[in-house]
Amino acid sequence: IHKGMGLVPAIFDMPLLEKMKGTAAIGHTRYSTAGSSTLRNAQPLTVDCVKGKIAIAHNGNLTNASELREELEAKGSIFQTTVDSEIILHLLAQPVRLGGHESALIDAVHRIQGAYSLVMLTETELIGVRDPHGFRPLSLGQMEDGAYVLASETCAFDLTKARFIRDLEPGEIVIIDASGVRSIQAFPEQKRRAFCIFEYVYFARPDSSIDGRNVYKVRVDMGRQLARENRIEADLVIPVPDSGVCAALGYSLESGIPFEMAFVRNHYVGRSFLQPSQFVREFAVRVKLNLIAELVRGKRVIIIDDSIVRGTTSKMRVTSLKEAGAKEVHFLVSCPPHVNPCVYGIDFPDRDKLMAVTHTHEGIRQFLNADSLAYLSQDGMVRATGHPKENFCLACFDGDYPVKFASSMEKHLLERRSPVLHGLGPEVAAEARQQTLF
Repeated sequence: IHKGMGLVPAIFDMPLLEKMKGTAAIGHTRYSTAGSSTLRNAQPLTVDCVKGKIAIAHNGNLTNASELREELEAKGSIFQTTVDSEIILHLLAQPVRLGGHESALIDAVHRIQGAYSLVMLTETELIGVRDPHGFRPLSLGQMEDGAYVLASETCAFDLTKARFIRDLEPGEIVIIDASGVRSIQAFPEQKRRAFCIFEYVYFARPDSSIDGRNVYKVRVDMGRQLARENRIEADLVIPVPDSGVCAALGYSLESGIPFEMAFVRNHYVGRSFLQPSQFVREFAVRVKLNLIAELVRGKRVIIIDDSIVRGTTSKMRVTSLKEAGAKEVHFLVSCPPHVNPCVYGIDFPDRDKLMAVTHTHEGIRQFLNADSLAYLSQDGMVRATGHPKENFCLACFDGDYPVKFASSMEKHLLERRSPVLHGLGPEVAAEARQQTLF
């Protein structure tokens, strides 16, 4: 196993990969939404128990993690991390009941609640699991040599020349071994689906397909729908790269207003560190996106992004346009306002840190200093996906959470009760959490 903090090319190179011998592997790239982003919490997680070696990688968040961890610790389990994913390993390591290995796996997934797409390795099997609501994607493919692969995005199959077979169904377990693939439906009684619609809006790559719909085309259709709902007299439509490109293109196609890439993204800049001063923070944002002033000077401009969460970055985009001489700046968003935090694996902040909660619609417009502000409606967003509303989780927009959770649940819940951080003092514990940013 090899782990590191940062982008894949900085952590893995060919000499390292050539030393990693084996017939099967799993990998994981994801920022932390439960527990801090520290090397100790990096996945895949592994355990060596009476059932042999098991490794796991998890996309999503467990909503009953705290109570399960307390129960397991009371029985003698010793945890090495503060991420909810480790709980699943401990459940799998419990003594085998009647029915053997597969029965133990079904028992384990029946204990956990919330959002989880899992890939696991045993000494003889590759296993994929999707939660009964299907919050997060997981797909099955096959390489040219016949080997089976699992991935959270179908673009991974394109890059490795694997053939996409199908999406795993909500509640499905697939077990891949030397004899092939077999499937188990662990939740045959579960009917409601709750796929996270924000995967279509922002999170998934545009070259992936989800449930039969290409993400790029869905986002273009969101932009078209945004134009139908919000007709604005303007000279240019420009996106915030890269998240707003597809929707801005859709708006341009539907409205007939010319599309321009007026913001140029610096692709050599990764995520910004938490900077000590406002000047340095603003400089970091300017370095990431620079404006071609000649394109917008004297023009009425529509700027489109996929979302406004805290609003600070959006305000800087409007400021840049006006400083460059834009005559009008209209800010459009290709999804509804976020008014609730996500507890299922998207790292939205506490509710009182969401711009649409702390400000009225007019208050947001004034904060941005935009000439107008408009969001895509919830019905319009759903319509663009081509799937029925009842297939989605829309909790961050409408507050209808498909799976219950404790009101105290938040990202660092397990750390506040973890013996690893207890006794360090508030300053040291806070510093341990602040090292998550990279």
